[in-house]
Amino acid sequence: MKVIDKINEALKDENRVVFSFEFFPPKTEDGVENLFERMERMVAHNPNFCDITWGAGGSTADLTLEIANRMQNMVCVETMMHLTCTNMPVEKIDHALDTIKSNGLQNVLALRGDPPHGQDKFVQVDGGFACALDLVKHMRSKYGDYFGITVAGYPEAHPDVIPADGVASLETYQSDLAYLKRKVDAGADLIVTQLFYDTDIFLKFVHDCRQLGITCPIVPGIMPINNYKGFLRMTGFCKTKIPAEIMAALEPIKDNEEAVRNYGVHLGTEMCKKILANGIRTLHLYTLNMEKSALAILQVGT
Repeated sequence: MKVIDKINEALKDENRVVFSFEFFPPKTEDGVENLFERMERMVAHNPNFCDITWGAGGSTADLTLEIANRMQNMVCVETMMHLTCTNMPVEKIDHALDTIKSNGLQNVLALRGDPPHGQDKFVQVDGGFACALDLVKHMRSKYGDYFGITVAGYPEAHPDVIPADGVASLETYQSDLAYLKRKVDAGADLIVTQLFYDTDIFLKFVHDCRQLGITCPIVPGIMPINNYKGFLRMTGFCKTKIPAEIMAALEPIKDNEEAVRNYGVHLGTEMCKKILANGIRTLHLYTLNMEKSALAILQVGT
């Protein structure tokens, strides 16, 4: 079933909060088995869907396909698979799409993808696509209406266009929004956002999307802070704005992992409460393959 249909059906209940989890392919066989044990426990909380990432440069392509099949058909949770353009000529893209279609999966998060390891910039491969828009167009052209297609939204603009000072210009931000609308107009039916820690930025982004005529659901991507160094690494990579009060709260406890994790649950909970208070009833949790913080936020925040 398409995720967009599941979301629309669930939201008919005005008291319902719809949530979903993201996972990534572990590096070892033991890691994969541990992930599925964790996933089984998390799926018991009835997420609307779960998604699995593709891996930088398509580095986990085969494993992602295997995990996606197992999620859909053995864990029995509606599964969305990420698919990127990095190092992917169209034959490989169609192989991935044909594989998941044959396994009964209907949902794809279409992404341009990050540069391969060791490279600074995305490079279009021969016979491949230059951007997520090309991928969305191809999927709709070749597979018609079979797939539910999700695309990424960037509340602060795409990291590639955010300058060293950390803030995209108004012109750049508006250009990024216009590109997002082109992805939706080409056939995407759902938007999941990049992580953020300033909830007002996300709410403004939703408002600006609506002003531009983007009407599909916009799902906020929430990443709990589990580890101080990991938090800095991820926000640095994504060029995410960190409000001063968050850094002030983290600085005194940065070497105490439990305290950092507890603060991350508190912060994530408050963010979710504010989002829900503004009438948005969909939440996507970037779990980093960890269950405790994501579940704690959901139990308090919803």
